[in-house]
Amino acid sequence: MATPGEKLAESLQILRALQDEHGSVAINTSEINRIHRERLMKNGFLKEVAKGWYIVSNPQEKVGDTTSWYTSYWQFCSRYLNDKYGGAYCISPEQSLLIITGNYTIPNQLIVRAPNAPNKSIPLLYNTSILEIKSPLPNKADVIEEKGINMLTLPSALIHCSPTMFEKNPIEMRTTLVQITDASEILQQLLDGSHTVIAGRLAGAFRNLGQDRIADDIVKTMRTADFDVRENDPFQNQLATELSFREKSPYANRIRLMWQNFREMIIKHFPESPGIPEDKKGYLKAVDEIYTTDAYHSLSIERYVVSVDLIEKVRSGAWDLAENAEDKKHRDAMAARGYWQASQAVKGSIEKILDGANQGKVAARDHSDWYRELFAPSVAAGILKPSDLAGYRTNQVYIAQSMYVPLNKDAVRDAMPVLFELLEKEEHAGVRAVLGHFIFVYIHPYMDGNGRMGRFLMNVMLASGGYPWTVIPVEERDNYMQALEKASVDNDIEPLAKFISNLVHQSLKGSPVASL
Repeated sequence: MATPGEKLAESLQILRALQDEHGSVAINTSEINRIHRERLMKNGFLKEVAKGWYIVSNPQEKVGDTTSWYTSYWQFCSRYLNDKYGGAYCISPEQSLLIITGNYTIPNQLIVRAPNAPNKSIPLLYNTSILEIKSPLPNKADVIEEKGINMLTLPSALIHCSPTMFEKNPIEMRTTLVQITDASEILQQLLDGSHTVIAGRLAGAFRNLGQDRIADDIVKTMRTADFDVRENDPFQNQLATELSFREKSPYANRIRLMWQNFREMIIKHFPESPGIPEDKKGYLKAVDEIYTTDAYHSLSIERYVVSVDLIEKVRSGAWDLAENAEDKKHRDAMAARGYWQASQAVKGSIEKILDGANQGKVAARDHSDWYRELFAPSVAAGILKPSDLAGYRTNQVYIAQSMYVPLNKDAVRDAMPVLFELLEKEEHAGVRAVLGHFIFVYIHPYMDGNGRMGRFLMNVMLASGGYPWTVIPVEERDNYMQALEKASVDNDIEPLAKFISNLVHQSLKGSPVASL
């Protein structure tokens, strides 16, 4: 008679075969019998999403953990919609535009149009849903497939989206408009559909971006065809940043637009800069003195089990990789040792800035050194492969419990140079600190270590304004993560600006972050 372990193994083999067959995390109830399905659900390997549909899940997830769902979301929707409608569907123009900009943030509700849709909302996990609306499909030429999802092309989505998109999502809308290089890309649909109001709105939007040639071509062509076009700027403010109109990649421009939109809010809340200290040795000594506190909190935020004794052990040299086999296998010890080595490299970068070097150039040149030192002990111990030190990631990553999906691997290489360029040019140290940290973790350039690297970058930028090294306490982890989520998902930087500003205020007053 088979043991419970053998039975579970049999069910897992079937689950694996289904994944290999469909290349998806989504499983239909017709594909797996009740016994195997119930066994896998009981042991946490399957999670029900909607009636008759499941996703593969992690049995170690706690109740309420959204990670497996958010990381599976787009794959699930692709499989579910294609199975249900055989490809005869299309997501909304608004969601299409978000995806065109590379924004794969999980929506609370995905709107889908299909000729055979039931006009109902299908509830999914964690307050998400799919609203299926009965509607004819656009012309085939206006529909493309992106990561298995049927969506509108850029011109069609721009023409058919709601005007409120310009007010609610100005960053994404400007990012998409920059990808239009000539009015001819949208004029045919404007003319064929007699879209006079839309033509006036798009002309005003292009003029807001400084694209007068495209705006003029839209208005003149529509009027030549005897359409009465009245130009109207749908944005609530003027564009005040330089965008690149040559490249098709949307990521660099999205980063520039976020920077412009967020900086005034940060300046509003941030304390005045003390300026580069005259006593540079004293500043660096203070960095040394706060190391133990900083390491404890920064590593604890990442869920490493780290004690003050362990930190002091690796700092003092009492921890010996070659002689202590236990330490060699200890992931947390490797993390602590790496943090110490990286912090020394970061301190070297701060010293260059205090000596007058430009903070953006220093960060661009040195951040790869911080990263290598952060993970060198884990590579030496055999926990990580040497190739893990190669640099920016080559795979997609996800953030636990977050609706935000970081940029794809190719976009990382478009976005990172822009971040350092902005850090180099930004005059306000508080903006450099908050947005340097936020946009670094928004891009998520590495497979691991992004939070620690982002906090290193924040403190290097704080040093460039003479602010003291500031610790984000582990007791504030939830508020910290919620503020990052608000900025990433809703383009609302104020919670993060307030959060970091308050901590900097406390650091300026010399208040202890936490008792250890």
